[in-house]
Amino acid sequence: MRIILVTGTGGAGRTAVATGTALAEAKAGRRVQLVSADADPASTTSADTLRLLTPEPAADFRREFLALQSRSATALDLLGTTPFEDAELTELPGSAQFALLRAVRDAAATDADLVVVDLPPLSEALALLALPEQLRRYLRRLLPPERQAARALRPMLAQLAGVPLPAQWLYETTARWEAELAAVQDVVDSPDTRVRLVVEPGPAASDALRTARLGLALQGLALDAVVANRVLPADSADPWFAGLAAEQHRHLAALREEHPAVRELPHLGRAPRGPEDLALLAVEDRPAAPAPGWRVEDRREADGILVWHVPLPGAVKEALSLVRRGDELLLSAGPFRRNVPLPAVLRRCAVTGAGLVEGDLRIRFTPDPGLWPKAAP
Repeated sequence: MRIILVTGTGGAGRTAVATGTALAEAKAGRRVQLVSADADPASTTSADTLRLLTPEPAADFRREFLALQSRSATALDLLGTTPFEDAELTELPGSAQFALLRAVRDAAATDADLVVVDLPPLSEALALLALPEQLRRYLRRLLPPERQAARALRPMLAQLAGVPLPAQWLYETTARWEAELAAVQDVVDSPDTRVRLVVEPGPAASDALRTARLGLALQGLALDAVVANRVLPADSADPWFAGLAAEQHRHLAALREEHPAVRELPHLGRAPRGPEDLALLAVEDRPAAPAPGWRVEDRREADGILVWHVPLPGAVKEALSLVRRGDELLLSAGPFRRNVPLPAVLRRCAVTGAGLVEGDLRIRFTPDPGLWPKAAP
């Protein structure tokens, strides 16, 4: 199954591009799931093999909250708490993000050939894609999996020493959340998942491209294509129109210098009206290069070090920071940060330096003699 995640700058037409792409693939005979909160359902009925999955944050929040309340009913009764009813619940901030993640997970679990996801605007989309990994890390820190094995000992420990251990429902809830987040992260990290950026050629397009490349690279993802939407024809006889088109094409040239895969879509002269217009906004699916891998280079024999190569296109030295905390590396690049588990071979080393060379962050590690296996005599 292929998965296409579509984001873009605000107002660039990402929903229309996502819908047009899904329609074109469905009319070509593929089974397609379109995940979108904004797509017009009437536009998707023209293709028999296209299904629209619309996230429902309010219903999703009520269902999850009531399920959690039901599982913790015993504890709430002891506290004398009055439970909430379905009708009085209203969604909280952040519900839309979780509903979208669940919709992506559900769509990927179907028998579709292709899933097209209409993501929020760029900054929100980058935060959304990083969310499953971040939340899983928090859960592991607050309730480590190895402690869950102790729940079988809880009655005995309580009798012998009065050791307070979290109730079983808490562990079960945590395990369920972990499973759900892991399923979403598997979709995001899959080699069959691609990210597309929709922009309108203009002064902000190059900035959006640099932000997207850096934010995605920090998550180990690659930008599949840049979709330049609403491109004006360059051969107008009207001087004002021709000047505007010329400016657009200068920005298009700048985008091509920064990214090899730029696809152009025409300006329709109006907002898309129905399947016929949306068909003009379909983006052909082409083979894409995978995200550059984070690799460890063994230079112990020559220099006594190992080098961890982290591709960060567009990063600048002044906006980078590294902090080692146990077996994790807190890596910040511009406005983005990520806690990355160290590869096993680097956990027995000390960080001794780093350098940025043409978008490649090279972190140097020196083996710790006290932890590194000694060579046989």
